[in-house]
Amino acid sequence: MASLKIKGGCRLQGDIIPQGAKNEAMQILCACLLTEDRVTIHNLPDILDINNLIALLEGMGVSIERPTRHDIILQAKDIDFGYFSGTGYQNTASKLRGSVMMTGPMLARFGKAYMPKPGGDKIGRRRLDTHVIGLQKLGAIFDFDSYQVGVQQGGLKGCYMLLDEASVTGTANIVMAAVMAQGTTTIFNAACEPYLVQLCNMLNSMGAKITGVGSNLLTIQGVSSLHGTEHTLLADMIEVGSFIGMAAMTGSEITIKNAGINHNGKNELGIIPDVFRKLGIQMEYRGDDIYIPAQEHYEVQTFMDGSILTVADAPWPGFTPDLISIVLVVATQAKGTVLIHQKMFESRLFFVDKLIDMGAQIILCDPHRANVIGLDHAHNLRGIRMASPDIRAGVALLIAALSADGTSIIDNSEQIERGYQYIDQRLNALGAEIERM
Repeated sequence: MASLKIKGGCRLQGDIIPQGAKNEAMQILCACLLTEDRVTIHNLPDILDINNLIALLEGMGVSIERPTRHDIILQAKDIDFGYFSGTGYQNTASKLRGSVMMTGPMLARFGKAYMPKPGGDKIGRRRLDTHVIGLQKLGAIFDFDSYQVGVQQGGLKGCYMLLDEASVTGTANIVMAAVMAQGTTTIFNAACEPYLVQLCNMLNSMGAKITGVGSNLLTIQGVSSLHGTEHTLLADMIEVGSFIGMAAMTGSEITIKNAGINHNGKNELGIIPDVFRKLGIQMEYRGDDIYIPAQEHYEVQTFMDGSILTVADAPWPGFTPDLISIVLVVATQAKGTVLIHQKMFESRLFFVDKLIDMGAQIILCDPHRANVIGLDHAHNLRGIRMASPDIRAGVALLIAALSADGTSIIDNSEQIERGYQYIDQRLNALGAEIERM
């Protein structure tokens, strides 16, 4: 088990470039299974979850070339179906959530797939109903005892479906199956995150026929085959939000380069910057960069009627649940009170006991809500030894440790490295003092 030792109280300064989007990369890598041609991907994050998925694809027989750690060329020409019956596949697939998104492309191209229970963060129930029901409507047949998935006689067939929830991975899985199904598929209540837009645009560049991209109503006209393409990932908006929160919490002057606020004329960050502004954090857009000045204090806004600010997660274009942990830790040193409402996962807020041990004033109302009373730096947090329970909570604890008095140790830091590349090196380049143990 790896650990990070963090000396608190260091002011950071300089430029930092966010990695490629982890959640987009998961979908894009799985999409290579839809064609026997070469697929080239740029701006790939060099993180544990992505490297595990690449190892999984390579074990299946996908040809892999990596000119750099952030560029990859994949060719799924010859698939070894015997690999799926071995323990190697099941062990690797169960380490990451994204492995489930191989099911749709495999069904579309080969008419069979294998879907073991995926891994990922332990943040509460993460059901697969949306994936399974959507694929079943297209004609998939599941054998839940053997993890095998087949298709009905005649192959996948397009249909109309109303998703029970706007699941990002569920929508991606269904879209990748539907692009080669016979006829027309209409998906209502589809997720419309920038990652889905990127996936649909990539699939269209491969020869798919998807309309309504960027909305929650997708129409897909099935095609018989797809060809190769080249694709560049967006900046990871979760990293961007994490760096905004880190700058405020540590009173640091940081510029986030190529942040995605002006990507082809669009702001790919949605309301993320506005939520941090409501916490009193100043920032300035400079082209496609975000400049955060050093702030001694930041004051929480109230609602127009004077009531306490509530930050809640919601499907896109609402606030992403992956940044709830970051907002919560940043609120501990704000001036004012914030109610954090994590609606989606009932275990995601359980890391607050570690922040309380550090001196934060937090009332955990129930599994979904926490009331944070900001200390306004009148009392700094104190360094402690703790463990990272999941990716986002781990980075929230890292931000807390950077701002705290004394030294902190974060055990199980592999959880952080599942989602953030070279985090110690990149922050040390800004002036942090993080030692890998």
